[in-house]
This record gives sequence, C-alpha cells and structure tokens, in this order.
Amino acid sequence: MTIIEAHNLTRIYPMGPNNVIGLNRVDLAVTAGELIVLKGHSGSGKSTLLALLAGLDRPTRGRLIVGQNDLLRCTAAQLTRFRREVVGMIFQTFNLLPTLNVIENICLPGLLAGKPYAAMRANADELAGWLNLEQRRSHLPSQLSGGEMQRTAIARALINDPDIILADEPTGNLDSNNGQTIIDLLADLNRRLHRTVIIATHSNLADRVATRQVVLKDGAIASAQ
Repeated sequence: MTIIEAHNLTRIYPMGPNNVIGLNRVDLAVTAGELIVLKGHSGSGKSTLLALLAGLDRPTRGRLIVGQNDLLRCTAAQLTRFRREVVGMIFQTFNLLPTLNVIENICLPGLLAGKPYAAMRANADELAGWLNLEQRRSHLPSQLSGGEMQRTAIARALINDPDIILADEPTGNLDSNNGQTIIDLLADLNRRLHRTVIIATHSNLADRVATRQVVLKDGAIASAQ
C-alpha cells in the first residue's frame, strides 16, 4: 500500500524580487513499512521535503497525499489533526520543553490531541521503559544527556501511535555511539512495529538499515535506489 504519494511537488520561496526553489518537481512514492534515507548536501531540499510531508509547510504546486490525506486541500484544523495523529516528528535539536520533565514531554502531544491523561501516562511509561528512560522519568531536559533527550523526543513522536515517523538529522547533535543507538531504535520501529520511517541525514549511520536511499540535489531527486 502506498502511504506517501508526491507528484510534481514544488516549493518556491519568494525572496524579494527573486525566487528560491526549495523543491523542484519531485515525484516520490513510499510504500507503507519502508525505511527511506534522504541524502544530500545542505540546501539540497531534504528538510523542505520533510516539512511538506509533515504538514508544517504547504507546497507551491503539485500533488501530495500522505496517509490518505490530501495536504494541498486540508484546512488548518485538518492539518493540525494530521500533525498530531498521522505523523511523528523527530528533530536534530530535540525541541523538548525545558520546564516539563521526561514523562510530561512525552505525554504532551497526546494531551494536546484531547486524549485522557491516564491513558497517555500509561503509554508514556511504557515508551520510557522501552527506551531505557525509567530512571529519568522525572528529570528535566537540562538534566539529560543528548542521547537521552533524543530518546525522549522519539517517545514523544510515538505517543499518538502515528503510522509515519519523520526524522530530520536525528543524529546531528550526537556522538557516533549515541547516533548509532538512535538509528537502531528507528530501525526497530520500522522492522518490529511496522512504522514507515523517513530519515533525512548527512550521516552514513542509517545506510545499512535503509530499504531505499533517495538522494536530493538542488531541490530535485538525483537518484533513488
């Protein structure tokens, strides 16, 4: 089953009298259960593509269907629901709220979606256990290592049980050992829990677990294999 379908996907950013092309007529189909690694130099379009897939940005033109949602036609309210329920995002900078502890950060997307606290707390505890955060449940982000912060971010991305995980340079702020741990966790999500995972990265750490690599250059797909 195709879970992501992009056709002629284009994002142009007006910059004064000029236009900057972020994505240029990208065609991409992703089958449910794939683990795609997006490669390319800075400015190649990786983050732009992930932002469009996540519903964080709107295409200038083209067609984009993600998890049966037509993202060009969604209302603002529909996009909010989409971001909370269909996709989970993992960022290089973790994006944890500094005043919330580990469990509270994990629970937050579920609570914002209106789900009962008791259910979210139980799910958060289970995710914390799986990610070896049992002893860090009440710690603030400032009390965590980089690897622990990224594992918390992974748990937060999973709390609403999304079908698709989008990771933008998830190992960029980590040493090689912690980076490999994060990639192995994402691969486990893909293999064991059958989540579709897309990782944008400069690193080669995810190459061995990818079902396919897609290389972007100047906003276009240079190769896909």
